[in-house]
Amino acid sequence: MEFIAPIDAVFLIAESREQPMHVGSLQIFETPEDAGPDFVRNVYRKLLADKAVTPTFRKHPASFFGAPQLAWTRAQDVELEYHVRHLAVPAPGGRDQLVELANRLHTSLLDRHRPLWEISLISGLADGHFAVYAKMHHGLIDGVSAQRLIARTLTSDPRPEDIRAPWNLPRRQRVSEPISSKPVSSKPVTSNGGVRAAAGSLKSTVASGPKLLRAARTALASQQRALPFDAPRTMFNVPIGGARRSAVRSWSMERVKQVKKAAGCTLNDVVLAMSAGALREYLAERDALPDKPLIAMVPMSLRAGDDADDAPDGVKVGAALCNLGTDIADPLQRLTAVSESMRRSKEVYGALNSTQTMALSALMLSPLAVTLMPGLIPLTKPAFNIVISNVPGPREPMYWSGARLEASYPMSIPFDGQAVNITLTSNGSNLDFGVVGCRRSVPELPRILDHLDHALGELEHAADRL
Repeated sequence: MEFIAPIDAVFLIAESREQPMHVGSLQIFETPEDAGPDFVRNVYRKLLADKAVTPTFRKHPASFFGAPQLAWTRAQDVELEYHVRHLAVPAPGGRDQLVELANRLHTSLLDRHRPLWEISLISGLADGHFAVYAKMHHGLIDGVSAQRLIARTLTSDPRPEDIRAPWNLPRRQRVSEPISSKPVSSKPVTSNGGVRAAAGSLKSTVASGPKLLRAARTALASQQRALPFDAPRTMFNVPIGGARRSAVRSWSMERVKQVKKAAGCTLNDVVLAMSAGALREYLAERDALPDKPLIAMVPMSLRAGDDADDAPDGVKVGAALCNLGTDIADPLQRLTAVSESMRRSKEVYGALNSTQTMALSALMLSPLAVTLMPGLIPLTKPAFNIVISNVPGPREPMYWSGARLEASYPMSIPFDGQAVNITLTSNGSNLDFGVVGCRRSVPELPRILDHLDHALGELEHAADRL
């Protein structure tokens, strides 16, 4: 039996109809010049013909001692026709219709009796392009790992080649890692040794919990960093419904780099300041901007550089709390506040040993536990106001079966009490933004895209004066 790691289990336990816990992506491809009318249909057929499925794409929760969130099991047979679908955008086949279809796909829960992933090929776009919407449960894989896995299905060679199916990518083995030839089993392993080892590990983790939290608190205090639950309450920090609305747009990476060079900060600092300006304007036009600055939770990958792209399964992510400076009117001063806040957060992690890093990551992610008790959300201060995540992607043009990847929009998770999420990824010379929010709680969500564009323009104008 493969026991579920505690952080992964949180995403399974916290899931409800109002709070789906999968990460998704919407990719748009330009078909090859010589593609015929059946191009997407032929791609779909080739995908279904690839019956080999790696262990990650066979996993779903098992029931163990009456608790369904303790362990993973693996399906012996995976019905690809269920997990892989061919859909069409309704008329008139514009990008608005595509995003609305993706909204509905992103709203529905994954079936826990089957492996926790789905992929939809979407044709019918008026411009001759096609799209791929994919989603995987966050308890199964984190955003960085999912992005790496998707990247491995692509190639920089524009010539058509055999289609790379994400469920049949060979795992990259480390030199020190033995290659197992054991067959996949759909039954949990319940040997006494496995149970004793898991029980011992659980006992050790529980016993060391207070010590780890003390270490994390000491590290934060030494750097004068705030703990969670110090953010102001905003219209985003409310209980949410199950329906989702998304908005997507791309910006030139060169524009962001020019601001970065002029201000002497990082590219991610500029992205965060851009997001801060957008949130400030969005809230201000609704007379809902708090006097205190908004606090963003910024996920940071804790994977080693030699981690396999799709393994180990599960979540390896830490978190930094960033002061977004939304109480500051001047865009450059706001960028300075964001950059200083992120610098100090990085110093905290840089000064920690591995035990403290694990403790601090758990502490920063612990507010997710509040989502298990929605009744507490109106009674407590928000742990943070929003999640803003920058996931690295390919920096050169990429292709899939000869079709060029035009855009790759992340579609992440709004949490109960965190009604909107901003995630972006690099794609060639662009930064592709995906904003996902609760359809009921976040009115006119696409306005955030307009404010993002205006915020970048303000930063560019201010940087020209430096």
